[in-house]
Amino acid sequence: MWSGPRNLSTAMMRSFAARGDCACVDEPFYAHYLRQTGLPHPMRDAVIESQPADWRQVVPSLTTDPVDRPIQYQKHMVQHMLPCMDLDWTERVTNVFLIREPERVAASFAAKRGLPDPEELGFARQWQMYRAMAARGPAPVVIDSADIRRDPARALRALCKAIGIAWTPRMLSWPQGPRPEDGIWGAVWYDAVNASTGFAGPEGPLPELDGDLARLARILRPDYEAIAAHRLRIE
Repeated sequence: MWSGPRNLSTAMMRSFAARGDCACVDEPFYAHYLRQTGLPHPMRDAVIESQPADWRQVVPSLTTDPVDRPIQYQKHMVQHMLPCMDLDWTERVTNVFLIREPERVAASFAAKRGLPDPEELGFARQWQMYRAMAARGPAPVVIDSADIRRDPARALRALCKAIGIAWTPRMLSWPQGPRPEDGIWGAVWYDAVNASTGFAGPEGPLPELDGDLARLARILRPDYEAIAAHRLRIE
């Protein structure tokens, strides 16, 4: 599952974990990303210590190491995939892109960490990765977080069908609190999802942005609209 930050990806990890037949992996390239970029994220040193900080050491756990359940949900942030990193391994997994409107992402991220750089939100990288994967085939599934929140059962049923796994209503709810698979950074970022027991209701109107945030959203929107044109149509 490829997404950017503030994009329903952790709730989706909870949803897949609730199936009972799915192991979960939380942002396994985060340490490599922080070490290479030097970005001052919260808990930076602790994150780097918590997982392999070389992407080459991560890939086997995603493609060849045995998994104790029939399905593995890999939660990935597209901005973690730096240009120098080989993505050939993604041919051995099923790729899904989770998208969200840039106005909502920018507002949510800024509330946590202040004004981000456009690259930190991953919209351009997401569209770039989608095109590369679609060119080699098969084209990844794209699903919009707004569709999931509007009707979780219908959207998740459609997603399961698109990726060839059985749908179960167990995906609609989960117990409160952190989970063993959560990254150590969950202490900073996962407060809302840890308080939840299911998906929040439909999102309201787009937030009204001004100044730098509005300019940021305008920069991001073309890449969002390009990948959104390929999104799963929820019937």
